[in-house]
Amino acid sequence: MVASVNYFLGRMGARVLMELSPIWLLVLATFVPAAMLSCAMLYPVRRGAERLGLLDRPGHRKVHTQPTPLGGGIGIWFAVVTTFALGTLAVGVCRMTPSLAAYLPPSIAESLDAIWARTGELWGVLAAATALAVLGLIDDRRGLSPWIRLAVQILVAAAVVFGLGFSLTAFIPVPWLTKCLSVLWIVALINSFNMLDNMDALSGGVAAIVAAMLSVVMLSTPDPESGQPQMLVAAMLLVVSGSLVGFLWHNRPPARIFMGDSGSYLVGFLVAVATLLATYAGYQEQARPHAVFAPLCVMAVPLYDMTTVLWIRIREGRSPFEGDKSHFSHRLVDLGLSKVQAVLTIHLLTLTCGLAAVLLSFVTLPGALLVAGIVLCMLTLIVILESTGWRKDEP
Repeated sequence: MVASVNYFLGRMGARVLMELSPIWLLVLATFVPAAMLSCAMLYPVRRGAERLGLLDRPGHRKVHTQPTPLGGGIGIWFAVVTTFALGTLAVGVCRMTPSLAAYLPPSIAESLDAIWARTGELWGVLAAATALAVLGLIDDRRGLSPWIRLAVQILVAAAVVFGLGFSLTAFIPVPWLTKCLSVLWIVALINSFNMLDNMDALSGGVAAIVAAMLSVVMLSTPDPESGQPQMLVAAMLLVVSGSLVGFLWHNRPPARIFMGDSGSYLVGFLVAVATLLATYAGYQEQARPHAVFAPLCVMAVPLYDMTTVLWIRIREGRSPFEGDKSHFSHRLVDLGLSKVQAVLTIHLLTLTCGLAAVLLSFVTLPGALLVAGIVLCMLTLIVILESTGWRKDEP
């Protein structure tokens, strides 16, 4: 009787797997477990944060009024690494057991060997991400010189770009320049998410939206060689997005835990590397070279925040590394929005830019120019609205 039930359940499970589309199966295997693992892991992290020395106390340049744990990055890292460990194990087992692979959708079963061939690269990326998470954790506990942080970020980024051979699709016929721009891109994204982490659910929400939108771009842009959706890059982005959603359960206002430098470094790095791993042009006969600007489009708001904050600090003669309340979110609050409204406004702007990035994969060059124009008009509108606050501050 038990054997019959097990056989029946096995057949039913196989049927479910066969009927699921590859995209939905990918979401169930990446986003869902990452969200659950991150959410579950952060409960013990919250309880042990003070004992670990991971407590962020209120200060003159901070918006929270109660001591808050800083270990969000631990839960995010645990979810990312554990999900990929389980995924690597599953791919290995399916490759060695054709009877199991037969239950998978054909497009995924045919991609098992290609995915397995890139697991070395994947774990190299995760090792580099772990190094940055540890750097951020040390900074969260003890505080590090900004120059030390920047130097380590550059070294890790250079190791990935020059060691693993990842680089931007920039169409620049000077390899060393493309490599240097790739290192700069990784470091810029790491620090953009770090600087954006200044209000509850802000950086985590923006990063989750960015990763989700980029995963849609990857699933809608076939690889030029295989003609299949870019499953591995999409999987990386979905795992990052899922782990952030699990973290946001604890980080929603009022936050019970912050992401900390460990989390922002980890997330910024993984998103940056995913954009380097991706291919944006698609088939040769359906080439969309302008889709290479999709990462810039979806990252428009975080990059705007980082650029304007650095400009304000340098203009006022202060160190660009000095923390303050000149961030985009703070400026929206100065205009009269509540903190929650400011965060939701930035989430909505990021989602709008993300949808524009998705469109770049489908439209021709004139359509791409219209999409770029929409994004630029939206950013210009933000500048105009902010300028009213600047005039009020003038003597």
